[in-house]
Amino acid sequence: MARKKRKAPQVNSSSSADIAFMLLIFFLITTSMDTDRGLARRLPPPVPKEQKDQDVDIKKRNLLVVLINSNNQILCGDQYVDIKQLKDLVKEFVQNPFNDEHKPEKVEEDVPFFGKVMITKNHIISLQNDRGTEYQAYIDVQNELAKAYNELRNEISKEKFGQLFDALTQEQQDAVIQIYPQKISEAEPKNYGGKK
Repeated sequence: MARKKRKAPQVNSSSSADIAFMLLIFFLITTSMDTDRGLARRLPPPVPKEQKDQDVDIKKRNLLVVLINSNNQILCGDQYVDIKQLKDLVKEFVQNPFNDEHKPEKVEEDVPFFGKVMITKNHIISLQNDRGTEYQAYIDVQNELAKAYNELRNEISKEKFGQLFDALTQEQQDAVIQIYPQKISEAEPKNYGGKK
């Protein structure tokens, strides 16, 4: 009697592609990915059409230019500064405690909870960088500028209300923001020289 050769059983592989696809979907859905958080910035409202052609006239004393060059050096006003000095220089500029004629002009405002207060509401900090500036250097300067405003707001909040800015009611926060509005203008990078 002749023996027939048995064929080896075959595995149905037509559904293996479906299984692989389902596993891929499962892992994509269940895997959490770290997402980078950006800087908290509120964009200015759109400029009305009738105002687009008008240039804003800014007095030189109201403007503080902070420039980061391609070597990541910081020029604040007309002097090179270390990143550790920047926060205090910005605080002094925004506050102008002695009404210095080279710092922002003070105007009287009627602020809720505070009454009539002299503030530098027209100040602007212009942050500029070179195209060769490293991203981390730019972020570090951004953090120092934000820290300066946060410290000013916390100081006046503790002085007036006995607590930090974040613990205040919305009306109290609005009043503090009216005294220290955050005015940072970020210019498009330029080629001042150095790295490309």
